[in-house]
Amino acid sequence: MERRALTAGDMVDSQCTRCKALLNHTIVAMVGTQVVRVKCNTCGSEHNHRPAKEPKAATVKGAKAVKEAKTPRTRAAKAPAVSDEAIWEAMIEPLDPDLAVPYSMDGKFKPNTLIAHPVFGTGVVAACQSGKVEVVFKSGRKLLRSAC
Repeated sequence: MERRALTAGDMVDSQCTRCKALLNHTIVAMVGTQVVRVKCNTCGSEHNHRPAKEPKAATVKGAKAVKEAKTPRTRAAKAPAVSDEAIWEAMIEPLDPDLAVPYSMDGKFKPNTLIAHPVFGTGVVAACQSGKVEVVFKSGRKLLRSAC
């Protein structure tokens, strides 16, 4: 039995992006003999054609090959990473927590000043950029809006 060439308006199986299933679709657009765009007959969504995935061929499991012993590679010595919490503790130690300025998006802040943020808690200003300020909190570094 001969199979006729597909044309716009024909039915084809395609993976629906909305239904998340392989369903019948109507061909909307083609480029040459390739189906490009389809419309789902179930939900009506129009999307690019995603053909059915071909099942992977089963591989025959044989005897495991003996692996060759590898020589150990020399690694570059890395310095242990310092956590943000340790950096925060070191920065906040010389400062008085009672002098923390409440954070405001319209506020101007200088480096090494304490900020009291309503969500992140007490932090230390690390750097000021145009319109932004980098603050080190116990939970990590945050880039906040400011009038710097």
